[in-house]
Amino acid sequence: MNNQEIVQKLWSLCNVLRDDGITYQQYVTELTYLLFLKMMKEQQTESVIPEGYRWDDLLEKEGVVLKRFYQLVLLELGSSGNEKLSYIYSDASTSISEPKNLEKIIKSIDALDWYNAKEEGLGNLYEGLLEKNASETKSGAGQYFTPRVLIDMIVQLVDPKVGEKCNDPAAGTFGFMISADRYLKDKTDDYFDLDPQQAEFQKREAFTGMELVQGTHRLALMNALLHDMEGRLEHGDSLSGNGKWIKNFDVIMTNPPFGTKRGGERVSRDDLTFETSNKQLNFLQLIYNALKDDGNARAAVVLPDNVLFESGIGAQIRNDLMNKCNLHTILRLPTGIFYAQGVKTNVLFFRKGKTDKENTKNVWVYDLRTNMESFGKRNKLTLAHFENFMKAYEAEDRSKVTDERWGRFTREDIAKKDDNLDIGLIADESLSSYDNLPDPIESAGDAVNKLQQAMDLLNEVVTELRTVEENKVVKK
Repeated sequence: MNNQEIVQKLWSLCNVLRDDGITYQQYVTELTYLLFLKMMKEQQTESVIPEGYRWDDLLEKEGVVLKRFYQLVLLELGSSGNEKLSYIYSDASTSISEPKNLEKIIKSIDALDWYNAKEEGLGNLYEGLLEKNASETKSGAGQYFTPRVLIDMIVQLVDPKVGEKCNDPAAGTFGFMISADRYLKDKTDDYFDLDPQQAEFQKREAFTGMELVQGTHRLALMNALLHDMEGRLEHGDSLSGNGKWIKNFDVIMTNPPFGTKRGGERVSRDDLTFETSNKQLNFLQLIYNALKDDGNARAAVVLPDNVLFESGIGAQIRNDLMNKCNLHTILRLPTGIFYAQGVKTNVLFFRKGKTDKENTKNVWVYDLRTNMESFGKRNKLTLAHFENFMKAYEAEDRSKVTDERWGRFTREDIAKKDDNLDIGLIADESLSSYDNLPDPIESAGDAVNKLQQAMDLLNEVVTELRTVEENKVVKK
């Protein structure tokens, strides 16, 4: 049994809890509590869990006794002296009211093929479960889950290096950092090619993040732990004073949450130059200011269309970005790849300059939105959809790329349009081709001619009517 089959079996157990009114999100949280205990046993790392509160202790109990003991386990682990344990089980409680359902889930988990799961990687198994949750439209989990194929593509192009410090200030389930870790492990034989000091850095310092939502932070911690990653992963708001530690990074990759601060409030950080209630614009400021100014630090960030064209403060932030960084590439993403079908998004790729002025000379834009198929649960995005973009991005001479979706815009041209970056979209085939549209001057001339003909005809009719009336008067 492979991991995909195990994920399907684990997910099917959700049906057991329907009568308990358990939501998809609650179910994933319950599985996280239980899977952590089971996986610690499978990895032979149960020493971090207090004796008497481990997997086998759960397995030997039944019915009401099991339910009470499970509640005690959650309470005990939540107050544990182990930092990771206390975070994962912080304020933990069970939503399962029926003891028989809890018993069935525990026994079903224990009966799975854990040997093959370990062979494929328990971290990969857990990620598969998170992906399954995100694909269920009723779960609402897509708000923190960026498609893995998009993450992997971004990581490949940003190309993190061993020894670099990477961060995601809107970590979600830690997908970007886990993909970056996997990318470097593949290049270094699971870090065995590195000296012990480098390997230790990769495990404990290379990958960090911050996540606002406590439940999602719990999932992120579990995900990181199962991938043997122990970097700083904090629960909190990156846009508050608690996020000031996010600075001097070599690489930042992230997909900030959509929307505005609640009630239109301003962020509580005092180190952002421009004040706005727009979360994405604030995250954008945070990101380019948090990069090292050595000329090598780089970022990729997923942002909605409004960031590209919002006037006022938005234009000032884009100008600041293009001064401090080389905004070299914008990828216009297709619709339907996130949980909110109508949201139009982009990936901005930029590199921090050594100075704060005139770092952007040209912005290359790739339109992967216009005339693209519709994506969703049935038609999933794959790496093949990004193939042409990746070729254009990595081309030694971008000007020689022959692709109608690929275009260059100079900094001067962008400045003339109030630093509007809502650019690069090609003609939509669903509309008439631009080449076939009538010339507006010719069309106006035709309209005037037709109007004149109608006036002439009307004058003729009026003249005839007058003649008829005059004849009637004469006859009288």
